[in-house]
Amino acid sequence: MGLSCLIDPTAPVVIDASTVINLNATACGPRILKAIPNLFIVTDVVQRELLEDRRNGRNDGRLVAELVASGLISVAKLDDLTESHFEDLVIGRGEATLDDGEAATIAYGVEKGAIALIDERKATRMCGERYPRLVVGNSLDVLAHSAVLTALGDGGAADAIFNALRSARMRVPPSALQWVVNLIGPERAAICECLPRAFRTKAISAS
Repeated sequence: MGLSCLIDPTAPVVIDASTVINLNATACGPRILKAIPNLFIVTDVVQRELLEDRRNGRNDGRLVAELVASGLISVAKLDDLTESHFEDLVIGRGEATLDDGEAATIAYGVEKGAIALIDERKATRMCGERYPRLVVGNSLDVLAHSAVLTALGDGGAADAIFNALRSARMRVPPSALQWVVNLIGPERAAICECLPRAFRTKAISAS
């Protein structure tokens, strides 16, 4: 199927807040991370953002703390980075800068050679322009990982992705939209407002 960029089990993976939020929304985040052999890392900047933001009602800060305590995620300090990528990404005009969490995630990925998982289109575009050698993925690269699909089964994976779509409005890359709709089924796809209208309409027609 090839939907996940996590094909090297030895590569470290640094994740932005959006990935943590989507994992939490699946209701089986620990099980998902246990299935994947890669080392997962979150920067202290992202960890702090999650602890401070409780607007979604899921307390994502508590989830990341539990994942850290269980050894499923490691925390990296921004102060330990020696290059200026973070500053380059947060200082300047608005259209050419990112928020602190995204910038810290990308800066770590660039300096440490880690795969960076970010979901925002702007951040992904800027990575392509500034850091073409950086491997960039998104939350679906975790949820569509072959080991996760095996561990959860098709039904469990469908439930996890549906939960992330409904509760966290997870963004799905265009190349994976049809796969997601086929997996979760047309009835559920039709009520996921974060999916493009064309795919929701097709889902209704197919149901």
